[in-house]
Amino acid sequence: MNSTTAGIRFAAAYAVLTAAHEVGDYWAQRDEDAVAKGRPGREGRAACIRHVASYTAVQALALAAADKGLALGLTWRRAAAGLAVSALTHYAADRCAGHWAETGPDAPALVRAAHGTGHTGWLTRAPEAGPLMDQSWHKGWIAVAAMIVAGRRS
Repeated sequence: MNSTTAGIRFAAAYAVLTAAHEVGDYWAQRDEDAVAKGRPGREGRAACIRHVASYTAVQALALAAADKGLALGLTWRRAAAGLAVSALTHYAADRCAGHWAETGPDAPALVRAAHGTGHTGWLTRAPEAGPLMDQSWHKGWIAVAAMIVAGRRS
C-alpha cells in the first residue's frame, strides 16, 4: 500500500499539471489553432478542441510520468476526473481569445463575468489584461484539478 498522503499528492499534482500547462498551452499549441480558437462557429470550436486535446494529452503524460516516477499512488479515476476539469475549463477560457475587451451581450459568458466583477476598465484599456485573466483562470482551475487528482482514495 502506498503511504503517500493526499497533501503530498496534491503538491506533486499541482506542480506537474502547472508545468504541463505551460508546455501544452504554448509549445504544443499550433499557431493556426491559437489564431482561430476564439472565432465564432465551427472553425473556432474545432480549433479550440484541437488545442485542448493536445493540452490535455501533455498534462496526462506528465501526470502519468510523475505518478510512476514518484510513486504517488494516483488512481486513474481521479486522474481522469481532474484532467476533465482542466480540459473543460481550459476550453471555456480559450473560446474567449480575442474577446476579452468586448462588453456587449454577445461576448462569451466568461468575458461577461469578468466585466461583471469590475474588470471592464482594465480589460478595455490594457492589451495584456485578457491574457492575464485567461492564465489566472487556468491556474485556479488547475489547483481544483490537482485537488481532485490527489483526493482521498476510497
